[in-house]
Amino acid sequence: MNLNRKIKIQLSIFAVVAAISTAIIGLGYMRLPSLLFGVGHYNVAIELPEAANLYPTGNVTYRGTEVGRVTSVHLTDTGVEAELSLISGIAIPSDLDAQVHSQTAVGEQYVALQPRNDTSPPLKNGDVIPRSHTSVPPDINSLLDATNRGLLAIPNDNLKTVVDESYTALGGLGPEFTRFIKGSTTLAIDARKNIDGITALIDGAKPLLDTQTDTGDNVQAWAAHLATITGQLKAKDRAVAGILDNGPAAADQARALFDRLNPTLPTLLANLVSVGQVAVTYQNDLEQLLVLLPVGISDIAGSGVPNQELKTAYRGIYLSFHLNLNLPRPCSTGFLPAQQRRDASFVDAPGRPAGDLYCRIPQDAMFNVRGARNIPCETVPGKRAPTVKMCESDEQFVPLNDGDNWKGDPNATISGQDIPQLPPGSPPRPAAPPPAAQPPPIPAIAAAEYDPATGTYLGPDGQTYTQANLAANAPKEQTWQTMLMPLSVR
Repeated sequence: MNLNRKIKIQLSIFAVVAAISTAIIGLGYMRLPSLLFGVGHYNVAIELPEAANLYPTGNVTYRGTEVGRVTSVHLTDTGVEAELSLISGIAIPSDLDAQVHSQTAVGEQYVALQPRNDTSPPLKNGDVIPRSHTSVPPDINSLLDATNRGLLAIPNDNLKTVVDESYTALGGLGPEFTRFIKGSTTLAIDARKNIDGITALIDGAKPLLDTQTDTGDNVQAWAAHLATITGQLKAKDRAVAGILDNGPAAADQARALFDRLNPTLPTLLANLVSVGQVAVTYQNDLEQLLVLLPVGISDIAGSGVPNQELKTAYRGIYLSFHLNLNLPRPCSTGFLPAQQRRDASFVDAPGRPAGDLYCRIPQDAMFNVRGARNIPCETVPGKRAPTVKMCESDEQFVPLNDGDNWKGDPNATISGQDIPQLPPGSPPRPAAPPPAAQPPPIPAIAAAEYDPATGTYLGPDGQTYTQANLAANAPKEQTWQTMLMPLSVR
């Protein structure tokens, strides 16, 4: 065959291009640069407790993607060490677990890299994954031997019965099992997406379970009480049935009652709130009253029991109808004078005077000791005052005088206070307007106190008078009026 120069040049060029293409394809397919020179790869070692049938050229995966191969597996003094050749372009976190798995039942082991987090620095050439972060699958031979021994321990007849009964119980439930498996898969996927929350839940469950353990005795006591209650309900079954039968009718009647009370019940409950607040404030006094009241009632009831051993006409409680007027004498200090008091025959209802009217003698005076001036302050222990406002303020009780002015004007004050007494913080009382021209006043009825020991009293004119039949040495008159006189005056 005669070839000219042009054809020879073309064949030479084609041969060179074919040789170069074949070399490139061969080197790329067989990965000879990486295998021979390590181009584009870096090496990482993993420590294993045993080889677990892992072999060189086995695959290495990261998140299910192939990222390298096993280059060698060799023995060490403490176990087995495998060398991995990983692709340089993929950043793999250094904080990870290296797990040896079987791709099929007959072998084909590979190494799966499972990262713990994505914040750790990436692996680099020469890193070693410690044995504490590696795992190998169980030995298939040991597993098959254990399964075989378990099957040999089951009698054939019983095993046939189990298989038959299992078929009877589970036969035809394929769609249900399919839905169950799909639901389990979905649940597992959702759980993986919320792994942080599930981990926090598991970590936080320990304190809760510890409290349940610590309160085990209380839970047992509660269960015992619950058993007692249920036993009582069982014993009173008829009564419970009666409640259930009659309950709807009673509920209807209660609803009708609330409907009738609806216009006034809210107002009543709102007022009871104030009553409840007062009751809370006076809780100690109410408790003492509830304690002492039964004792007092029993004493009063006992005093009325007839005394059979007494040799007189008295056979029970003694009643005296003596009035004992002015023993002790009343307190008029701090009240309106007699000239300003209303006549008892008036039937109108004017407003009360602004301020407080009460016995305003010293708190340590010997009479009227239970007056308003000595009321204990509930919210200020140790303080006594006539009003709540004075209790709550820094103001102290100041008497009008020495407290024994029963002759003349009882309100002859030496403290400069108003009568009636205004609450703390009140503006001063306005000055009274000048009196207008009025007709001559009608003589007022005078009232004066007398001394029951001497029968003397001070008249409106300032003179001292004596009523002889009011003195202690007055003659004893045998009339019905004597029962109205004090014993010390008879």
